[in-house]
Amino acid sequence: MSTEISDALVVPSKQAHTGKGLGTGNPADAFVIEPPRKRTAKTPRRTRTNFEMLAWLFMRLSGVVLTALILGHLIIMLVLDGGVSKIGFAFVAGRWASPFWQGWDLLMLWLAMLHGANGMRQVINDYAEKDSTRLWLKGLMGTATVFTVLLGTLVIFTFDPNI
Repeated sequence: MSTEISDALVVPSKQAHTGKGLGTGNPADAFVIEPPRKRTAKTPRRTRTNFEMLAWLFMRLSGVVLTALILGHLIIMLVLDGGVSKIGFAFVAGRWASPFWQGWDLLMLWLAMLHGANGMRQVINDYAEKDSTRLWLKGLMGTATVFTVLLGTLVIFTFDPNI
């Protein structure tokens, strides 16, 4: 390949987002991987934490733990305890009388909500183009997550079977 052709294939960062490709006539050229961004004088040398790496790690670890918790939950509830027909108010009251099952369900609730919220945060970052839109969507998602986690935790710990 000559240097003329290879130089023509170098794409500035903004051209890759146009969807028009490199102008070579090949439709596959529309899918260009941008080069990594370079540090500028305004870029801090070192940030305090690497949040994205920790969020990535949380997704992997919580996914593994959630898989075990959910499969255990399904096997216990559907196979060992007699199936869906036995689940009722008395069943839940008996189950949540044990701190073990309260902890199991609480861990499942917290991990599922935080795992889902982190995934939604990534979707918002990928698809919301304006910073203000991104801010509002993340704020609404965070509020809904906190509300659901707090309400679920309250229900698990204050459940009274004598109602």
